Amino acid sequence: MTPFLAEVIGTMLLIVLGDGVVAGVLLNKSKAQNSGWIVITLAWGLAVAVAVYAVGRISGAHLNPAVTVSLAAIGKFPWSDVPSYLLAQMIGAFIGAVLVWIHYLPHWAETPEKDLKLAVFSTGPAIRSAGANLLSEIIGTFVLIVGILAIGANKFADGLNPLIVGFLIVSIGLSLGGTTGYALNPARDLGPRIAHFVLPIAGKGSSDWGYSWIPVVGPIIGGVLGALFFTSFFGA
Repeated sequence: MTPFLAEVIGTMLLIVLGDGVVAGVLLNKSKAQNSGWIVITLAWGLAVAVAVYAVGRISGAHLNPAVTVSLAAIGKFPWSDVPSYLLAQMIGAFIGAVLVWIHYLPHWAETPEKDLKLAVFSTGPAIRSAGANLLSEIIGTFVLIVGILAIGANKFADGLNPLIVGFLIVSIGLSLGGTTGYALNPARDLGPRIAHFVLPIAGKGSSDWGYSWIPVVGPIIGGVLGALFFTSFFGA
């Protein structure tokens, strides 16, 4: 398997499990409906761990343009490979979102709230304020990249690192996710948002393109700042 295909599959798994739990919690007549924020954050952490276990040995399991660009910014990943990784992540995220739509197919028509349907696919702010929302995504992704690099700098038992990264995602979601839904990942938000836009989802509304730049730009800025911070204070 090529690194490109690994990033497609890994990101697809991430979105199937991540957006899947949001669908289960939000859509009407799901057995998981109203199970809450703790369920969502835990499932997203496990989704990251599963995806990293699946393809980490092949592509490094970036699964996130912010990770790819941040590693390239500090010389830990070749810039020449960045475009192919970003394309693979977007394709995987789109496919994952389509699979979530198919999996919950009868539930879309049973859910009248358009905003809940969009929330299955992409993030949105609790309080809409472009500056504050952007800052939230910057801070969250800053912590993500510092955490990933710190975990990588420590020695764990073989195979444990992906699970620890999953715990990092849970921690960020619980502590920092309440403002914007903690995208932390441009592909995770933009790929499924495009899927929401093009799919014939029953009763869907706007894809909220006015907000869509924040979960793309914020994570890139935060990720690069986090990588530069880590290398400045902890070394390469």
